[in-house]
Amino acid sequence: MSSSGLANALFRACQQRGIMLATAESCTGGMIVAAMTDIAGSSAVVDRGFITYSNDAKMEMLGVSAATLEAHGAVSRETAMEMASGALARSRAGLTLAVTGVAGPGGGSADKPVGLVWFGVALAGQPVLAECELFADNGRDFIRRETVKHALELGLQALEGQTAGAVP
Repeated sequence: MSSSGLANALFRACQQRGIMLATAESCTGGMIVAAMTDIAGSSAVVDRGFITYSNDAKMEMLGVSAATLEAHGAVSRETAMEMASGALARSRAGLTLAVTGVAGPGGGSADKPVGLVWFGVALAGQPVLAECELFADNGRDFIRRETVKHALELGLQALEGQTAGAVP
């Protein structure tokens, strides 16, 4: 399904459940919330988007701890989970989607290659979930577009209770 189709499906799922959505985005720079706000009437579902590209922004806007960033780095399970829970705590949303990854070109390492993206999903009243994907290094635009699609899919799965691949 396309990003716009996924965004529309997530919009309807949030609307049916009376849940607002917020995003905490690093490598996508706001593309997830943009996909949602492309939908007419999105103000009924979208609360806000946190664009936290720098570590300082992650700490200041979302409450990601300096210790987490120092110990695990910005691209990590722990950071994605803290981003998702921070967005939940700092918004009116009942569902938050967080992404942090290496979109390239360059900037990757042996343990964090280009295409590695961590996702965090927080649903009010549930444990925060994290999932990792390694997208093919087919260019920055490809990685970012795939990240948006996967984040929207994870949001839908969380609302439908299908989080089998995610790790609490």
